[in-house]
Amino acid sequence: MLHGLENLLIYVVPFLFVLGLVVTIHELGHFLAAKACGVAVDQFSIGFGRPLLRWRDRSGVNWQVAWIPLGGYVRFSGDETAASVPDHEDLMALRRHVLLEEGPEALRRYFHFKPVWQRAIVVVAGPLANFVLSTVLFAILLMAVGESLVPARVDRLVAGGAAAQAGFQIGDVITSIDGKPIEDGFGQLQEYVGLRAGVPIRFTVTRGGQTQTLTAIPALQEMTNPIGKQKVGVLGIEGIQKPGDVTHRRYDPLHAIIGGADRTWKTLKTTVFVVGRLIHGQVPADQLSGPLGIAQTSGAIAHVGAEGAPNAWLAFVGGLIALLGLAAVLSVSIGFMNLLPVPVLDGGHLLFYAYEAVARRPLGGRIQAAGYRVGLALLLGLMLFATWNDLQRLRVFQILGGLFS
Repeated sequence: MLHGLENLLIYVVPFLFVLGLVVTIHELGHFLAAKACGVAVDQFSIGFGRPLLRWRDRSGVNWQVAWIPLGGYVRFSGDETAASVPDHEDLMALRRHVLLEEGPEALRRYFHFKPVWQRAIVVVAGPLANFVLSTVLFAILLMAVGESLVPARVDRLVAGGAAAQAGFQIGDVITSIDGKPIEDGFGQLQEYVGLRAGVPIRFTVTRGGQTQTLTAIPALQEMTNPIGKQKVGVLGIEGIQKPGDVTHRRYDPLHAIIGGADRTWKTLKTTVFVVGRLIHGQVPADQLSGPLGIAQTSGAIAHVGAEGAPNAWLAFVGGLIALLGLAAVLSVSIGFMNLLPVPVLDGGHLLFYAYEAVARRPLGGRIQAAGYRVGLALLLGLMLFATWNDLQRLRVFQILGGLFS
């Protein structure tokens, strides 16, 4: 009983907090944009399936928290479901019904009768809300915690490693990577290299007052860290923190917002880069994670943030701060993924609206419906594959096999 409660606190609660925060803000983006455009909303749901909590506000919107916490939706008036795709005949039937029951003025309250540019604004508002959330969360962390910077100096070389083969020497200070200056110290170096296993990287180093350029190809290596095992690119160098090396800086509100926006942009670029490498097979597909992986990572990060705290309150604060950082990164990823031109996702809607704007008429209902079916199949297949990776990574099949052996 106690073990089950411990697992609930360690994994389930952090997972629900992180995913719930990101999904709620995404759907609020759609909701607020719809309200600003005068669209009538029937339902706002966090999660799918049977509602656990439900209430109705003064404007007639039904709010609910459902029991499957893997997403959410905003359902506009006139939709049969949150993902309904009305064709021309459906829209004509809806128009006749509204005209008969509510009058011509009521047409302006229905999403499907809005100008295409307003519908596009409502759709794109969800991903944009995710980017705003990540900017705010990064800014909060920069104000509350700040950041520690360690010089990108080579203090130890692994014999035979990529750096040693490229000609690095102990004492080298790395000043730029592929022409980009190192502003965030050794952490920036590790992050950049970790995503580029097998990719030649050009380094500018300072050695004995002289500047040199070296090229190294990081090797792919499985590393174990507090959140589990990951396959990353490594150079084979270490930076040893010496007294006076570490500098800590904390931001005022204005510079924190600027820094938060910069980190959101960098995270977005990194996400696009990683997805591109996945598509081209340059990153092992088994690194893709699904809901179970997010839950495991959430619990591990919360544990790391709370570790070493002298009391329960500081442990809670440390865990919360760590989860805010994870939520910021996840929010960027969800915002980007929703902009992909795949039917069912927001990007798919935008693609259909672009066609409508150019052709001056909506895409045929049958084509839209077929596109949504293909998009749904792709998403379900991707989720199943990611869940399979999670099960393999968490050794669920080995554990189950051991129970029956």
